[in-house]
Amino acid sequence: QVQLVESGGRLVQAGGSLRLSCAASGRTFSSSTMGWFRQAPGKEREFVAAIRWSSGYTLYADSVKGRFTISRDTFANTVYLQMNSLKPVDTAVYYCAGSDRRAPASITYYRKTENYDYWGQGTQVTVSS
Repeated sequence: QVQLVESGGRLVQAGGSLRLSCAASGRTFSSSTMGWFRQAPGKEREFVAAIRWSSGYTLYADSVKGRFTISRDTFANTVYLQMNSLKPVDTAVYYCAGSDRRAPASITYYRKTENYDYWGQGTQVTVSS
């Protein structure tokens, strides 16, 4: 059974940094694409970033490009989201997700929640002004 467990969320001041972790277990993920999404109160869940487990190819939402970096440790079976220059608008619950579907590495495809097969429980990030 696939399990994703996020950690690292906390309260941070604007301009600060955080690194979120997503520990994946239950099987190998070499053919998967892993994504980070976030959901603020009263808003829909939105795409943040994604990474191909095998190649390390990355995709980013425009709102975080240049500030956030997604990476993976294939030995530790962990995906990371390094978040720098945080803003109050980044406040949200951050979710890790995995997709086993064979598709082109397109942001059009991987920004959609329905294209992911399993999800973590989320971790809260709060950025104070």
